[in-house]
Amino acid sequence: MSLLVPLYVHPAEDPGAWHRLITAAAGTYGVVLNPASGPGESPDPAFTAAAAALRAAGARLLGYVDTDYGVRGRAEVAEDVRRHREWYAADGCFLDRVTATPDGLSDCRRLVRAVRRLGAGTVVLNPGVHPAPGYARLADLTVTFEGHWSTYVSAFSRPAWTARLPPERLCHLVYGVPQALVPLAVRTAHERGAAVCGPVTGEPPNPWAALTPALNGTER
Repeated sequence: MSLLVPLYVHPAEDPGAWHRLITAAAGTYGVVLNPASGPGESPDPAFTAAAAALRAAGARLLGYVDTDYGVRGRAEVAEDVRRHREWYAADGCFLDRVTATPDGLSDCRRLVRAVRRLGAGTVVLNPGVHPAPGYARLADLTVTFEGHWSTYVSAFSRPAWTARLPPERLCHLVYGVPQALVPLAVRTAHERGAAVCGPVTGEPPNPWAALTPALNGTER
């Protein structure tokens, strides 16, 4: 099981969740650090300490950066990536709200090249849907589904091009999963061609504020 964990809660608000994440770091693909819908305006000591502990435990750290579907300029996005690397020693970046249409592909390609030049070793794109095929070739990992469990089981469809990609390049982030069905959510992601997943029981507005039971050891 390879989990992508976007734990969007402050370490001071839920230190127990962060402790469990640190102890289970070996079971993760990566941990998304999101101090303030991005790196914030200055280093956060609590996140600095959490990042250091995760790194020592062997976790890959991915700095959260909002691209706002291409509205934010490359320089602004690049500055967020730079801050994540300088303040939290992030290994890479989680580019959220990425465009998915063919006409946005060229801009996304230039953006990925820019953040790699800054030292982002791992680039994760999150359009949250299946994008035009070229996007997945730009990144190390592409999130092709982000949504509620009810939608995942009733309305998910898989484009043919995804079958040509290694499963390790695709991720499904599913929230609202009943706790007893978390193991099923993991198996379902794998059956649908995504070797990386992130099932959580939380609901909007912030379903990622709680740690997934799969990481807690409910199912291995």
